[in-house]
Amino acid sequence: MYDLRGHHLFCLLGYRGMGYSQEYVENMTRLHQTLRDNPKTLIQLVKGPDQLCEKYPNLGEYHCQNNTIYERDAAILEKMELNIGQILTWKDIESRIRKHVTSLDIRIVCETCSWRSYGVCEEGIQEILEGKGLREVK
Repeated sequence: MYDLRGHHLFCLLGYRGMGYSQEYVENMTRLHQTLRDNPKTLIQLVKGPDQLCEKYPNLGEYHCQNNTIYERDAAILEKMELNIGQILTWKDIESRIRKHVTSLDIRIVCETCSWRSYGVCEEGIQEILEGKGLREVK
């Protein structure tokens, strides 16, 4: 089982092998591949830093404790009708995305995210809506 915070549910959709450091990328790629290969992997929704945050590089301000990140987490969980502490499979999360999310939601919920300009999160949501699952990271 993996612990994930709200906004990382969207980050995983747009993940294309880029990140904050090599260690962060390796950790994110490992999780992404696990979920892609086994959508029945259990996810527990947590408030605050999760297993992806563990590898966030120490470059000054700790991004994972920023209030705007907590607000983004809450907005995404609310949008998907999910709650902190809930345990569900990645397949169930993809089902919630298909039911409650559109690619346009990224513009609103993730407005201040530095990764938004790449457009990969909108693509990732669209691929989930089309039933394709997580894109392979090469």
